[in-house]
Amino acid sequence: MQRIVFNQEHEDFRKVIRDFIESQVTPNFADWEREGMVPRDFYRQLGKLGVLGMTVPESYGGAGETSFKYQAVLSEETARAAVSFGAFGVHTGLVLPYLLTYGTEEQKQRWLPGFVSGDMMTAIAMTEPGTGSDLAGIKTTARLSEDGTHYILNGAKTFITGGVQADRVLVVCRTSPTTEENRRAGLSILAVDTTSEGYEVGRKLEKIGMRTSDTAELSFTDVRVPVEDLLGEEGAAFGYLANNLPQERLMIAVTTTAAATGAITFASDYVRDRKVFGKPVADFQNTKFVIAECIAKVEAAQAMVDRAIELHETGDLSVADAAKAKLFCTENAGEIIDKCLQLHGGYGYMLEYPIARLYADTRVSRIYGGTSEVMRTIIAKSAGF
Repeated sequence: MQRIVFNQEHEDFRKVIRDFIESQVTPNFADWEREGMVPRDFYRQLGKLGVLGMTVPESYGGAGETSFKYQAVLSEETARAAVSFGAFGVHTGLVLPYLLTYGTEEQKQRWLPGFVSGDMMTAIAMTEPGTGSDLAGIKTTARLSEDGTHYILNGAKTFITGGVQADRVLVVCRTSPTTEENRRAGLSILAVDTTSEGYEVGRKLEKIGMRTSDTAELSFTDVRVPVEDLLGEEGAAFGYLANNLPQERLMIAVTTTAAATGAITFASDYVRDRKVFGKPVADFQNTKFVIAECIAKVEAAQAMVDRAIELHETGDLSVADAAKAKLFCTENAGEIIDKCLQLHGGYGYMLEYPIARLYADTRVSRIYGGTSEVMRTIIAKSAGF
């Protein structure tokens, strides 16, 4: 089914990214997986390529592109190739909107040039050992000093993507106690310098998938954070987080649908080459039916994603619509990739085949950015239940 969401400029950009993946990423990806992260200098390569600053205004060294579609193209190409750019997605897709929307002019001048070049990598720390989707339950605290010059940060975070290599982390913390009337009040965002005394990176967590994306535990013991590094208004963080969730969930829908598309390609190539009982696996009716079913389902997801992208471009993508896209596309991708792995037989379970990586990497998409259960709750609430 023909897609009309992208124009020629987007497709030209797609070719640049595809060539970059083929020459710079795919040949090295197995080594990066063994290391559990991409080399730090790789982010500077991305900076030279221009992809870290696509949506950053030109005055800060970026390209000044306001469209989300370029990010969507990049996510599609990495997913379809069954590779990743490490913590790139968090850096540009999650952290950057906060800096652009809530950062002061002084903060933007200070942070964005390094952000664009890859000299300053970022992460965002929300999840805590006892707090996941319920962000109102965050217990990490930041107390303003008596002289009002800095905050004193204490607490711990976990599952922080990019946490090992990050130079600055947006830490969601409690700057005032919750109230009975509003559990969501009192949360703020501090942009913490990771070289600060008392800031520690704990374990680099071992995951079943997304192994080139370094994920860590973080702890803060009396970390002094200058008041100049408060992002946005004190106590307003919950609203900021809610505003950025639709784009995060849309990106997950984009990526998982592209991964499912890639799985079909990998499976189609494999069954044409693999012979069983003297003939290609592709000649069996069951194979044809499975591939046909997967194609139909991925095109349904693609139509939903493309519609959501257009709504996001016009500012009309609602929280509920983003939840629908994430729920349907992640669950759909899990089913399609599983079927495509099955077509590989025993080889599909071997990590040397891209389908195995897609299978492991995609599983977390039904958890992060809000679990499938949370998405169902949002959708039901929007329908009046």
